[in-house]
Amino acid sequence: MVKRLFVASDHAGFELKHSLVKFIKSHFEALEISDLGPLSTDSVDYPDYAHKVCKSVLEAKNEQTMGLLICGSGQGMAITANKHKGIRAALCWTPEIAKLSREHNDANVLCLSSRHINENVNQEIVESFFSTDFEGGRHQNRINKI
Repeated sequence: MVKRLFVASDHAGFELKHSLVKFIKSHFEALEISDLGPLSTDSVDYPDYAHKVCKSVLEAKNEQTMGLLICGSGQGMAITANKHKGIRAALCWTPEIAKLSREHNDANVLCLSSRHINENVNQEIVESFFSTDFEGGRHQNRINKI
């Protein structure tokens, strides 16, 4: 299970980020959370924050360290995050996709949409993603090919 989480958003995901951090703290009490920004709803460039989270996850070199990225669609964060070798970012729109992303793809960064998914569903996605372990086995062989 995840022990450390690096979180960031752009301006579009700022409010959802704060809401989800509270939710995560109440559901995963032992989890250490680092909010890497931004600090307001002022316009920012999402790649800057995706890079911060991914570098932090990679520098930790720990399977129990993950990232959470939020922007308007989630897509920009996912595209940017997946440029980092060792990051497997999953743009998740349902709890089932979040579960499968962890079980089958060993995703280590969750990307969410603040504009297209309501807060309750985003909470369910977060809960599913961070409470699901990687299955390994036949899936590990596929991960090794990435």
